[in-house]
Amino acid sequence: MSKTLERLSELGLELPEIATPAGAYVPALRTGNYVYTSGQLPVVDGKLPATGHLGTDVDLDTGYQLARTAGLNALAAIAGVIGDLDKIVRVVKVTGFVNSADDFTQQPAVINGVSELYGEIFGDRGQHARSAVGVNTLPLGTPVEVEVIVEVSGDAA
Repeated sequence: MSKTLERLSELGLELPEIATPAGAYVPALRTGNYVYTSGQLPVVDGKLPATGHLGTDVDLDTGYQLARTAGLNALAAIAGVIGDLDKIVRVVKVTGFVNSADDFTQQPAVINGVSELYGEIFGDRGQHARSAVGVNTLPLGTPVEVEVIVEVSGDAA
């Protein structure tokens, strides 16, 4: 078992199945030594556990947990491209989109769900650049969507 999967297990987490794309795109794509994910939603067993806007329909703690789930789904998409997550040299960038009520300004606190998860899993390799953006709607009414860029070792397949 890879060290990354062992670490996930220690944290009580499992790598989920790769989410089925909701359009004409692939979940992740490798070019050179980088893997870019498409926007990942916090889908669990094929369904969104919550929908709506942060600040009205969804509270901050729930948004944080949904961001963690979306981050875990991004890792599944990356694993689908590179196989072994131990090939991740570092997490380079996380972009988080938060479906926000007009007066909601805590997008960074929501996206911390992903950032802190990657720190727990990868340690220093999980430190990354980041954007946390508030938007007025997201696909399927999801509260959170996450995109991730990682640098990987080894030859491109």
